[in-house]
Amino acid sequence: MMDKEKALLVEYGKKLISTGLTAGTGGNISIYDPEKQLMAITPSGIDYFEMTEEDVVLLNLAGEIIEGKRKPSSEWQMHLINYQKRGNEIRAVVHAHSTFSSILATCRKDLPATNYMIAIAGGNDVRCSKYATFGTEELAEYAFEAMIDRYACFLANHGLLTCGPTLKEAFSVASEIERLAGLHVGASLLGDPVILAEADMAKVHKRFPSYGQ
Repeated sequence: MMDKEKALLVEYGKKLISTGLTAGTGGNISIYDPEKQLMAITPSGIDYFEMTEEDVVLLNLAGEIIEGKRKPSSEWQMHLINYQKRGNEIRAVVHAHSTFSSILATCRKDLPATNYMIAIAGGNDVRCSKYATFGTEELAEYAFEAMIDRYACFLANHGLLTCGPTLKEAFSVASEIERLAGLHVGASLLGDPVILAEADMAKVHKRFPSYGQ
C-alpha cells in the first residue's frame, strides 16, 4: 500500500541530508492518506541513503502498525497527532535537526517576523514548544500546541517541525524557516533585529496566495 508515498519518503529522506536539514539518521518524515486513513513514516535509525521503500512503516490513526517490518520513527506520535487533529489540511510532516532552528530551540526562543517570508509558516512567528523527552506523547502534544494555526514550530532543545498539504510544501517550509532562523541568529549578533509591524505582515499575508505561478 501507498507505494507512491513510500517512494517520496525515500527521495525526501535523502534530501534531508543533502540540503543540510539534518545529519546521520536524525529527523523523520511522513505522509498521510486521508482516504485510507494511513500514515507512511520513515523507520527508526536507518541511514537515509540506505533506506528503501520496504523500510517505510504504515500506521493507522490509532497508532497501530498496518504494514512494515521495521520500527517506525521514535517520533511517530508527533506526526500522527497532526493527522488525527488536522487531517483535513495536513498531508505531510517533516522533522529536522537543522542547525539554526536548533540554536533558537536550544535558547527556547520564538522566531519573530524579522523577514516577510516567515508568512510561509502561516503566521507572524514560529513558536517554540515546551520541552519534553524525544519520542513521547508529551512532546507530541507540546509540538501540536506550538503549531496551532501554523505550519512550523521549534521543539525546545531539539529541532524543527513543519507540516503542509504535500510533502514538497512541508519540506519547503522546513528549508525556508531554517534559512530565516540563520538570518535572525546572524542579525542578532549585530544588534537587535527589526521586527516587521503587524500592518506590514498583514499586507504580506494578503499578497501571499497570489505568489508564484
